[in-house]
Amino acid sequence: MAAFEERRAMAAPLVFDPYSYEIHENPYPTYARLRSEAPVYHNAERGFYALSRYQDVRDAMQDWQTFSSQGGVALEGSGKAPPMIIAMDPPRQTKLRRIISTAFTPRRVAEMEPRVQQLTLHYLLPLLERPEFDFIRDFSAKLPMAVIAAMLGVPEEDHDMLRNWSDTLLHREPDNPHVTPAGVEAAGNIVQYFARAIEERKRRGGVDLLSALLAAEVDGEKLSREEVLGFCFLLIIAGNETTTKMLGNAVDLLYRHPEQRARLVREPQRIADAVEEVVRFDNSTQMLARLVTRDVSLHGVTIPAGARVLLLIGSANRDDRAIERADEFDVFRPPVAHLSFGIGTHFCLGSSLARLEGRVALEEILRRIPEYEIDESRRERVHSTNVRGYARLPVIPRLGGEAKAYATS
Repeated sequence: MAAFEERRAMAAPLVFDPYSYEIHENPYPTYARLRSEAPVYHNAERGFYALSRYQDVRDAMQDWQTFSSQGGVALEGSGKAPPMIIAMDPPRQTKLRRIISTAFTPRRVAEMEPRVQQLTLHYLLPLLERPEFDFIRDFSAKLPMAVIAAMLGVPEEDHDMLRNWSDTLLHREPDNPHVTPAGVEAAGNIVQYFARAIEERKRRGGVDLLSALLAAEVDGEKLSREEVLGFCFLLIIAGNETTTKMLGNAVDLLYRHPEQRARLVREPQRIADAVEEVVRFDNSTQMLARLVTRDVSLHGVTIPAGARVLLLIGSANRDDRAIERADEFDVFRPPVAHLSFGIGTHFCLGSSLARLEGRVALEEILRRIPEYEIDESRRERVHSTNVRGYARLPVIPRLGGEAKAYATS
């Protein structure tokens, strides 16, 4: 029966639409067909091309002169968003990166570990008193926002408001490529919020990242107000949402692979490896858009200059041409050069922080609730082109006796 279903699927027309809710539920069978049948895919209706094989995606990420970031990483473009480093090319992107990267050096990120652990326990421990909790709403949406907000000096009472705006901006309606009216309003609210915060820091200063960005210089040049605003916008949207979904994906994958979860409980020193496998196998960032600056011929297809191209990270990470047993989830596999954090000039500045949050959160979760269930009938997917993960993930801790006493201590 499985073989018959696979043959029937292969006989169907190959259509890849990143706005399809069916793709949001499970893009991987379509990715496999793209890699095999149409490694350079063209969707004339939506007006884009897509690269799905590992080597092609990797090469495009490294060739910023041909695959430009101008226009933003989303297929629909960056619209009226403030200027962001991910939507720039060198040399301006290089200068901004030099300024911003000082906040994400390995030493500075390592110094954040005690605070990340404190926040993890702050949000996790009260949940273990409940018979059930929504992992996304009650934990994974709160932790990354708290970490980023602390960096930017955002008061705790504003965290939920900013997170709700971020969720609203990313949501897409079925088969509709446009940001919803509520999303447009949410984007405006985020911009206005940080515009006020910037003016406040200019008046009275501060010791947070926002204040440091306003004061920083490279080659005698400061960031413009709009560039600082763009970085705040990027941190709240990308830095928050991707880690939120990564944590949810991790808990879901480990639930579906109980033997690997049990071994991680026994060998917590391997949890960092588990984070790497989660972001490879089911990354929260599935694709990035690029603008082609010249005609590109690949696999017998010519992509014309000016076309929008999607680099399908989620597909590249499942390409058996580059990664052995790519469709298997194995947290104990040897290190893999996945593309989840990018490569080259746009390698993710926040990758060390995301890895830290993932490792610390999973260490505490598996230490305190090694056994749990997920109500799969009530899971809900996020509906977004770039971000893959859950909007709702009901978790039922299985604790008893000494385990419960330890979990909540």
